[in-house]
Amino acid sequence: MRKTIHFSRLRAWALPVALVIGLTSCGGGGGGGSDGGTTPPPTPAPVISDADAAKLLTQATFGPTDAEIDSVKSLGYAGWINAQLALQSSSHLAYTDNRLAQLRLTNPAATLGPNQFYESFWLYSATGQAQLRERVKLALSEIFVISLTDANIDVRGAASYYDMLGANAFGNYRTLLEQVSLHPMMGIYLTHLANQKEDPATGRTPDENYAREVMQLMSIGVQELNVDGTVRRDANGAAIPTYTPADISNLARVFTGFSWYAATPTNSTFVGGGRNNDSYVRSMILYPQFHSTSAKTFLGVTLPAGSTDGVAELKTALDTIFNNVNVPPFICKQLIQRLVTSNPSAGYVSRCSTAFINNGSGVRGDLAVVVRTILLDAEARDINSTSSATFGKVREPVIRMTNWMRAFGATSVSGNYLLNSTSANTSLGQSALASPSVFNFFRPGYVPPNTRLGAQNLLAPEFQIVDEVTVAGYANTMQTAIGTGIGTGSDVRSAYTREVAIAADANALTDRMSRMLLYGQMSSTLRARIVESVNSIAVPAATGSNQATIDTALLNRSRLAVYMTMVSPEYLVQR
Repeated sequence: MRKTIHFSRLRAWALPVALVIGLTSCGGGGGGGSDGGTTPPPTPAPVISDADAAKLLTQATFGPTDAEIDSVKSLGYAGWINAQLALQSSSHLAYTDNRLAQLRLTNPAATLGPNQFYESFWLYSATGQAQLRERVKLALSEIFVISLTDANIDVRGAASYYDMLGANAFGNYRTLLEQVSLHPMMGIYLTHLANQKEDPATGRTPDENYAREVMQLMSIGVQELNVDGTVRRDANGAAIPTYTPADISNLARVFTGFSWYAATPTNSTFVGGGRNNDSYVRSMILYPQFHSTSAKTFLGVTLPAGSTDGVAELKTALDTIFNNVNVPPFICKQLIQRLVTSNPSAGYVSRCSTAFINNGSGVRGDLAVVVRTILLDAEARDINSTSSATFGKVREPVIRMTNWMRAFGATSVSGNYLLNSTSANTSLGQSALASPSVFNFFRPGYVPPNTRLGAQNLLAPEFQIVDEVTVAGYANTMQTAIGTGIGTGSDVRSAYTREVAIAADANALTDRMSRMLLYGQMSSTLRARIVESVNSIAVPAATGSNQATIDTALLNRSRLAVYMTMVSPEYLVQR
């Protein structure tokens, strides 16, 4: 069904804005040289402009704020990143537990639902100090996918899973891979919890779901890659597959016998009997009697028959995956796509992969070094990337919402950020930890059909959730949010204090939009349109008795400037 933007519902501050969704990505690196000489003068520290700082924050946080722009300028890129790496994010599990206690004060029978997790997501994304960890946590949740759309996923368990991703965001990929594999919510989602060994008498075979997806989506992908992310090919030019059906079925036998945590494991607890709250949030444990003792051959490794030590076999399996040559480019490219650009150059991926292989101290899989490398790369830091035809990415809808919250100081009246699911295509078309399938909201290799992007072999993952309905849905959702607030009872709203203070000057107000939403790169065309529109809202001269009318005009000017910027193609495409 076609949907149009309800311009007829626009308030006094909102003027018709034509939405044109287009992606012209952008790229670029940087280089330099030095003069010779026996005693070169010391190199001064580079001066970081407001635009430079805001661009880093666009890639590394849920949106720039004035305070964070100043922090980046003061600490420098590396200094700000290092400070962020040291911060720990707040606990979503603690939030949901506290929220349940709060709900039961008025309703003793209250239970948790996905909305309580969404509340914690908006709260910490908008206000959390550990912004880099929060942003990487979201990126990891789109690679190591579980989803609250599965009714079997427990809300506390999902909150615990998201906490686990955050705790490992700057740890080692090998540790992350193991904790993902053993988390009971992943066990439920990809059906390897209570996975039983084969039984020739009944024809039962181990569930292969997780064994397949851990390779396909979370580690090595389906085609062999070079270190720069390009596909390896055989003598006939065909892509070389990374694994076979036999690899899947043999690896599936490794993932047998793992099930719910229990202090005293029994056959009953294996299938879920006697569960307590810990079982939803603690790693699965091995029940040896259900683990396959058959020989297992996968990815060039053979585990001999007869072993009941499933923990040791799991370690070998995960070590084998971890050390596969595909993991560095496969994971690096996806993290670059989530943070910086949909089409990183081969050199960009190669530099990230090199950091994954060796963090400089001989350690493989150091995600802190990987993230630092991604954000400090010349391609990421090039402020002139807007002129490139291959650099950039569509901003994820949930990040657009948090960008508004952070840039304009939106706060929650209740303190709980009562913004529920935004997954409907008439809303944002996306909610954290709520993708429609294990393949995330969008595939990393997605190419919009019948487009100039496709003709140029350019990827645009986020475009998979862009259509005429979602475009209109986003515009209408932001019209409401910017105008009166969003969430239950318009719980999350902004007073636009800083904007109102300068709104009498349309040029100054538009410059602020460029600073907070477009890291100083607003085009002259968009700027002229916003200035003209803002000036169409007259601010009456002060007479001593009409201050309320003046305040309303200034507020409407501010809302209009924010709205026009946030629905513009220049904003929707992060460059």
